Amino acid sequence: MTTELQEIAITEEKPLLPGQMDPVKEAELAARILLDQGQEHSIETPYGMIHVTIHGTPKSRRPAIVTYHDVGLNHKNCFEALFKYEEMYEITKNFLVCHIDAPGQEEGAAAFPSGYLYPSMDQLAEMIPCVLQYFNFRSIIGVGVGAGSYVLARHMLNSPDTVEGLVLINMDANAKGWMDWAAHKLTTLTSTLTDKLLTHLFSQEELSNNTELVQTYKENISHAPNLSNIELFWKSYNSRRDLDIDRGSSLKCPVLLVVGDQAPHEDAVVECNAKLDPTQTSFLKMADSGGLPQLTQPGKLTEAFKYFVQGMGYMASACMTRLSRSRTASLSSSYSIDGTRSRSRTLSQGSEAGQVASSPSQTMEVSC
Repeated sequence: MTTELQEIAITEEKPLLPGQMDPVKEAELAARILLDQGQEHSIETPYGMIHVTIHGTPKSRRPAIVTYHDVGLNHKNCFEALFKYEEMYEITKNFLVCHIDAPGQEEGAAAFPSGYLYPSMDQLAEMIPCVLQYFNFRSIIGVGVGAGSYVLARHMLNSPDTVEGLVLINMDANAKGWMDWAAHKLTTLTSTLTDKLLTHLFSQEELSNNTELVQTYKENISHAPNLSNIELFWKSYNSRRDLDIDRGSSLKCPVLLVVGDQAPHEDAVVECNAKLDPTQTSFLKMADSGGLPQLTQPGKLTEAFKYFVQGMGYMASACMTRLSRSRTASLSSSYSIDGTRSRSRTLSQGSEAGQVASSPSQTMEVSC
């Protein structure tokens, strides 16, 4: 009796060994490591060289996120806590991130020679098109803090077609008045540069409590090898002129204004908010965030940033966590983390990329 043998193909399943990482997660981790490393560039402009760090690769038909730091900081100690925050990865994997350091402010920068004429705030803004041209960026979403907010806003006024949106933290659109000038002269006689910068960066409560964050940044500033460069940037910022913005002729793109409660720049941001078009502007006042909310509350700011880019038509499927519990049927872009009401606009989830749908103002209250 003959028995016929049939050949059967068996697909072997290989379960993951203990400690072995899933290939998809492994690839994602490798991508994140590569993203964290960044690529550094020195770009020549009419007003000198500028240091730029790129994370990620250009995304087709999407703007690049361009950051600009405040005085006394550089792109690392101003934005690293925010852009390395775990939930921020959902944004950074969808957008190329370009960090700009103001001249002479990057880590390891050599001191400028005696008599060096530092660029004015207007000239710093005029350097940005050189960065966009160098990397062939068609448009950007700007994220600025303090002096960096001013520079990005000035760039937007100069080149509105290149900016799709602005996230402006601690924005002061006004030049120093004569009372500010007199106070500045008085403090110059009684305070060190480090003390003046700390007063600019942190709230009075943070300074009084001498928090660990304040101590760290005081150490960084006071022992910075390029302290003379920082002083030049500080003088340039204090010599800024008014942005001359108003509701009739102002920033022609969606704007998210951010400030911490009781921050040193709260009044200036509130005043700036009153000058901007309410259908294009969102105002976010963050509780318990101090003078630098991107450092003390990166999670809340990340969530607000996700709403902001969603309102511009990007990342429609982004995962929401903290704010989603209080989300209404329509997506309101103006809210206060501490639960207080503020004027607002509503963004249409169905709007095309880069376009904002106008609608009656609505307010979403959020408690985090």
